[in-house]
Amino acid sequence: MLLQTQSLTTHLSLPLPPSKPTPKFPSFTPIKQNPFRRTRFRALRCSLSAVSEPTQLETKTHKPVPAEVSRTIMELVSVGTLSTLTQEGWPLGIGVRFAVDPEGTPVLCLNASNRQFSIDRRSSFHVQLEQSGLRTPQCTILGSIDKPENRAMLKYLHSVWKKRFGEEVDEDLIYVVSVERVLQLEDFKEVGMWVTSSDYKNAQPDPLRDFAVKLVNEINTNNIEDINRFCNIYADLNFQVSEAKLVWVDRLGFDLRLWSPQEGIFEIRIPFSREVTDEKGAKSMFNCMSQLAWEVEKNFHAPDFERVKQVKKIA
Repeated sequence: MLLQTQSLTTHLSLPLPPSKPTPKFPSFTPIKQNPFRRTRFRALRCSLSAVSEPTQLETKTHKPVPAEVSRTIMELVSVGTLSTLTQEGWPLGIGVRFAVDPEGTPVLCLNASNRQFSIDRRSSFHVQLEQSGLRTPQCTILGSIDKPENRAMLKYLHSVWKKRFGEEVDEDLIYVVSVERVLQLEDFKEVGMWVTSSDYKNAQPDPLRDFAVKLVNEINTNNIEDINRFCNIYADLNFQVSEAKLVWVDRLGFDLRLWSPQEGIFEIRIPFSREVTDEKGAKSMFNCMSQLAWEVEKNFHAPDFERVKQVKKIA
């Protein structure tokens, strides 16, 4: 189920309320200064709205499209399951390490015992990424496993492998899985979405991918009060939240997992006011949203925005 969000843009009038006391964010806010003290009005203009020129799917969900999610998974994970047909016609799945070229093509290194392929080289390659121990997005590539014959290409793929794993490999053991279609799933038991080969190859991995796990862990450890406040301020929920946890963060926003004793487990998407492209931008955006949520909670001004209304029930 896709989440749907509405624009949350505040409209404030002077005089400005006092700024939130400097929070204890060891990894987010410099110790010697409060960024909101010098730029309070800018912080109060923090909003949750669509990024500029989004795709149709991003307009509805404020989420990266499935092709981008798949490319991100392939960049972050280095182990997957290769499934092929044996000479006897049986499907066989084995765990393998892999690298990816700039278009997201899986590059494998197989030993002689792994190369149990029939004449039919059709195969699938399944990769999954665990997020905060709460969700496991995954993608399955359908294509054909082949051995490049061009020596220049083999040398290039060898360099791709060495860059990822820091080790030399025998070029005779290098294989690639061509990408014909990709099935992307948000989690176990979810309905998948098919991605075309061209969309997959043209998509870019999320720019926050290399430090997303670190940000999620830091926020869940140090800023749980802000996460709970986000549920009350930015979401219009008809149930009481007993616990909330950040699941993942990307260039367009972040996902929260919510627990309600009476209603069950839910997931909600909170969008950023604009696209962020690096770690500094993500931290600044989180601090901005935290400041705004705190001031609304303290009744320094009434919220003048539409809150996120739709959530996805998990259990």
